Amino acid sequence: MSHSARSHFGLAMLLAALSTLGPFSIDTFLPAMQAIGHALSASPLQMQQALTVYLLCYAVMMLWHGSISDAVGRRPVVLVTTLLFSLASLGCALAPSLGWLLLCRGLQGLCGGAGLVVGRAIIRDKLDGAAAQRLMSQVTMLFSLSPAIAPVVGGWLFGAFGWHSIFVFMALIGLALFVMSWFALDETHHAHLRSPLAWRSLLRNYLEVLGKRDFQLLAAAVSCNFAGFFLYIPSAPVFLMQHLHLRPDQFLWMFGPAVSGIMFGAFLSGKMAGRRSAREIVTLGYVLMFVAAGANLAYNLSTSAPAMPWAVLPLALYTTGMSLAAPSITLNLMDQFPALRGTVSSMQGFLQTMLSSIVAGVIAPLVWGSTLSLACCMAVFLVLGLVFRTAYRRRLARSVG
Repeated sequence: MSHSARSHFGLAMLLAALSTLGPFSIDTFLPAMQAIGHALSASPLQMQQALTVYLLCYAVMMLWHGSISDAVGRRPVVLVTTLLFSLASLGCALAPSLGWLLLCRGLQGLCGGAGLVVGRAIIRDKLDGAAAQRLMSQVTMLFSLSPAIAPVVGGWLFGAFGWHSIFVFMALIGLALFVMSWFALDETHHAHLRSPLAWRSLLRNYLEVLGKRDFQLLAAAVSCNFAGFFLYIPSAPVFLMQHLHLRPDQFLWMFGPAVSGIMFGAFLSGKMAGRRSAREIVTLGYVLMFVAAGANLAYNLSTSAPAMPWAVLPLALYTTGMSLAAPSITLNLMDQFPALRGTVSSMQGFLQTMLSSIVAGVIAPLVWGSTLSLACCMAVFLVLGLVFRTAYRRRLARSVG
């Protein structure tokens, strides 16, 4: 392996590790949600708000991570947020009430998205074209391990040491990433490239990005694609424990296939970079997602007693297509505004996470009552994603013509 390849792989490992704060905060405590609710005298719907509050704060702060990093540099943002995340996780472990838990979960959310947002900007700071897509795919592939590992680790910690240990574990992850970033993360956005952190310029930049129709359509497409899968994450305790009759330590039966699909899709994206056009890669991703959504609907229409493995295999194919299409769409999004990549990454992350928070707090509780309604909702989100992507392609064709 060349020195350059080793350097890029090392960067991918670090950026992927930083990005794990988000999924670890979501997935690790899922197996223990019922027990935490009993300990804090909270109903299942109230406990669902521990996820919703996290996602709302995560989404709002995504608007700032990239812009702050555009103004002060990438490295300071990563260091501050990883340290604060560690402290917030300790607060969750010591929470005496639901209110205290929600407050600390909110602080986790404010910090948890920095690695993902700033990491994308770091990649575009360093690389262009196919090289950027390969590194983005490497990060996606490595990062995607965390949703499979997190609920398994959470179930093991919960069974062995109780629910408090889950948040202590998150605190240790945050501290470890702070130390790793302190010694291994170089600054990629140097002083002469930085833009001032002033609210007028921030507002102007946000309005400029949000006002561009191409950005709107691409951001909506990738957000809806992701929502089709994300729907199953807040629904996991009901989907797995009530519908499929699995135990809290068996969440890997869903997250394993789904995350394997994410990894395989990212691997394919990296392999196809430079060999196939972005349009061909994204089209193939949609074909796989539609096959998966159709199979999911067909299976749930054909049975009243869904069972393993057929109930989860469509998720693996869906996430393969989703992960295959996402890097190309994301790079296209960021290339709309080369001077505002951090701001674009923040805005895209904000929109996607806001939709995810609505899915977690509103839509998932409405449809998790049956596996068929979950499958139908997945298909609806995917159709919306295709509609937005098709509208973008038509605009692009008109502008070229």
